Amino acid sequence: MTKNAIVLGAGIVGVSTAIHLQRRGRQVTLIDRKDPGSETSFGNAGLIQREGVAPYGFPQQFGLLLRYALNNEIDAHYHLSALPSQLAFLARYWWNSNARRHAVITRAYAPLIENSVAEHKDLIEASQAQALIRKDGWMKIFRTEAARDEALAEAALWQTEFGLTYDSLTPADIARMEPDMTVRFAGGIRWRDPWSVLDPHALTLAYRRYFESLGGRFVTGDAASLGQFGAGWKIMTSEGALEAEDAVLALGPWAAVATRRLGYSFPLGIKRGYHMHYAAKGNAMLNNWILDAERGYLLAPMNRGIRLTTGAEFARLDAPKTPVQLDRAEAVARTIFPLGERLDPEPWMGARPCTSDMLPVIGKAPRHQGLWFAFGHAHHGLTLGPVTGRVLAELITGETPLIDISAYSPQRFKP
Repeated sequence: MTKNAIVLGAGIVGVSTAIHLQRRGRQVTLIDRKDPGSETSFGNAGLIQREGVAPYGFPQQFGLLLRYALNNEIDAHYHLSALPSQLAFLARYWWNSNARRHAVITRAYAPLIENSVAEHKDLIEASQAQALIRKDGWMKIFRTEAARDEALAEAALWQTEFGLTYDSLTPADIARMEPDMTVRFAGGIRWRDPWSVLDPHALTLAYRRYFESLGGRFVTGDAASLGQFGAGWKIMTSEGALEAEDAVLALGPWAAVATRRLGYSFPLGIKRGYHMHYAAKGNAMLNNWILDAERGYLLAPMNRGIRLTTGAEFARLDAPKTPVQLDRAEAVARTIFPLGERLDPEPWMGARPCTSDMLPVIGKAPRHQGLWFAFGHAHHGLTLGPVTGRVLAELITGETPLIDISAYSPQRFKP
């Protein structure tokens, strides 16, 4: 008899998990209160970051902390009113970002990242989404030689330890690759291994269509109605009550609320981010995904226009938009490239779900049968969606996961 499964959350992680469960013989219903891919997965840099083996840590240097405390940077911004509620999370995040602990976390994180491109390749081909993908890496450029040299030294270490490939870029290389740039940079790095996505929302929708072609279905519903029912789970949807033996919570930044309702307490924080699309002036062309590393914003030539993305905003999940980082980034970006008019009616905002140890939560709920977690991917939700979906589906169906996922277990927090 076919077992039923419900997956709550239709972002890239939830859709990928639904695909892999459906492939393994489960009858899967994907549930969200909004259309698939319309929340956090909608707005990101569009990078499948094979080079992102080291999760983003909390600054350790006193001078850097003091600079961020002034709250006028592009790559970080905070709401003073939100700090009391996030203080415990930020303290643990800072503690785990110590060089020694961060190195240990990086080694635990790397196996997920190392399989990110291969697992996306599988779903990209299955969903016939190749037209949305570029395979020529991305660029990180530097304004000072000191920052360039520090980054190149780190890149060499990562090449040795994790097998990453990159090119060291001279100022002339950057000028040749981006002839419409109006600033001469000190140099840069082109990471070769990552892939880029011309429309992240369209990619999630392509995966959704593939899931449905396998026999899965999507319905709208609210995770707040999830509850135990006999030996399984029950939820109210637009099509009435649904029951299943297994339920997966892949709710991104809303996972803390949903798990708290079931008696769990995870150290989850929120990093909000913004994006805006722009036209280019005249015949100017942006050819590559480019991070202006010392200013903290990224420009990406996507189907909708040139997407400008910001760093992290520490705020309450439901707080009104405060796109000051976007305004700051736009002012700087216009000095290096001839951006034209804004193409979106208003800035997009989304929220990244982050754990205090920078590792996602993937695995079985400690105190419930048939309940599974997949959240906390921080800046790498798009990157890690398919590999997370595969390893969790393997665990649920009794297979040996592709990689050792013990480091991501919900048990590590003793929730």
